[in-house]
Amino acid sequence: MAHVPTANGTTMNGATSLVKSLEAAGVDVMFGLPGGAILPAYDPIFDSTIRHILVRHEQGAGHAATGYAQVTGRAGVCIATSGPGATNLVTPLADAAMDSVPMVAITGQVPSVAIGTDAFQEADIRGITMPFTKHNFLVTNPNDIPRVVAEAFHIATTGRPGPVLVDIAKDALQKETTYNWPTSIELRGYKPQVVPNQGAINDAAALIASSHKPVFYVGGGVIKANASRELLELAELLGAPVVTTLMARGAFPDSHPLHMGMPGMHGTVAAVTALQKADLLITLGARFDDRVTGKLSTFAVNAKVIHADIDPAEIGKNRYADVPVIGDVRETMKALIPALKAALAKNAADLTPWLQAMNKLRATYPLGYDIPADGSLSPQFVIERLSKICGPDTIFAAGVGQHQMWAAQFVQYEKPRTWLNSGGAGTMGYAVPAAMGAKVGAPDTTVWAVDGDGCFQMTNQELVTCALNNIPVKIAIINNESLGMVRQWQTLFYEGRYSNTSLESKRVPNFPMLAESMGCVGLACERAEDVDATIEKAMSINNQPVVVDFRVHRDAMVWPMVAAGTSNDDIMIARATAPDWDSQEL
Repeated sequence: MAHVPTANGTTMNGATSLVKSLEAAGVDVMFGLPGGAILPAYDPIFDSTIRHILVRHEQGAGHAATGYAQVTGRAGVCIATSGPGATNLVTPLADAAMDSVPMVAITGQVPSVAIGTDAFQEADIRGITMPFTKHNFLVTNPNDIPRVVAEAFHIATTGRPGPVLVDIAKDALQKETTYNWPTSIELRGYKPQVVPNQGAINDAAALIASSHKPVFYVGGGVIKANASRELLELAELLGAPVVTTLMARGAFPDSHPLHMGMPGMHGTVAAVTALQKADLLITLGARFDDRVTGKLSTFAVNAKVIHADIDPAEIGKNRYADVPVIGDVRETMKALIPALKAALAKNAADLTPWLQAMNKLRATYPLGYDIPADGSLSPQFVIERLSKICGPDTIFAAGVGQHQMWAAQFVQYEKPRTWLNSGGAGTMGYAVPAAMGAKVGAPDTTVWAVDGDGCFQMTNQELVTCALNNIPVKIAIINNESLGMVRQWQTLFYEGRYSNTSLESKRVPNFPMLAESMGCVGLACERAEDVDATIEKAMSINNQPVVVDFRVHRDAMVWPMVAAGTSNDDIMIARATAPDWDSQEL
């Protein structure tokens, strides 16, 4: 719906100014829950062009805003009241900060005269969230509302994206003000470097051209920068292996012959080894996370590093960069492509032996899984069939744990913004509300949440929101009646002492009945021969949310695995087994 901007100089109260400012910022949807301190804003929301979706818990609002942002590339918006309403946004804000997701959170605050008095439903949400918001504001003067809103969206969506909090005192929403939407934004000290230094680009090109074992180490920043096309061109120009981190799945097509898969704790042997044995890491929008590097002192010890990132704070934070390149990663690759062409024309190393070795490793150690001997349902098989039946245009959101890793491993990702998960924070309960937000952002696209029975029981109340607001998401519960990843660690490292990881979810609750009670269609499946028909039935229902309880084998494990704190060289492809490095020509 087209919006006619409100004329500057118009008199209104602060609450109306807030809503008009959100409209001026281009907001078309927000997720929220009203309460006392934010209540003045809900009156003008009633007449606004912005679609407001009433959630059942503020955490759901925050994760929905994240899901919306991840599929659209625009800032997601959530709104909550003071005190517990605001503190319920803490986890989504921390989650968005870790995964560089643009989000603006609006919270009500007690009246300005009561701030600091421990008033009813008072919480210092600005202080609480300062460590994991890109910036945050406390507004006590209604005249500041348009400027602050404009700055919040600018900060959230430029440079390295991230969450911004705007906390507004109740009296600032109630007082009269003159509306003035700013015509320009100038923030002292905030000038993200978008265009990279040409000297750094030339140095990077020369180093790449002389390298014999380069690998593209691709992070989520490539997706944030909408740079997948440039990555494909650059990778094919050089002909070097590509690995995509958990947050970068879909940035480079899984089907491409240069793709070695996902690196890290549960990455493919080929991807992990490509990084370990490389002589050059071409690092694009990645941050040398501990889940990728394993024991940092043993990570890629013979490799030089080109590190391209828009956030200068990431350069050299965990690993020294021989060539730092600060700038938007899309602009970086656009500059690097012609520079590399020129450098390769002068001096191009032969990458054939390197690529052959990586291809052999990928063929020798493909991802796979065992079919349970007792005839029960394999969780990996379920996810593999979901991918095959639903196709590459489907958006998948995952919770956190074993099902998250299986969804990262066994769904074939061909396009960016089709994979959503809580990578940095590892937030259980993320999937259902994130899928809700994703479906709102991409209403014509099929959205599946792949969730665990533990994660699902944290935020499934948002299915009520979906049912009442015509948001027909589909949920695949990978139900192993356990906190599966913790159980896996207890199996491997705690002698099978399963302390407090049994959920009994195949008994209580009855997930299909629970789904039906929330206005959804509930299905169940526990035999391999029924998987395809169950998925196809779920795919045929598009006027209601669908929940499928896949009752899977309890002790399936995620392999490969690099145990926390150990070297990537010690990757296990099954319990206590590692690849035969001596037989590999690396």
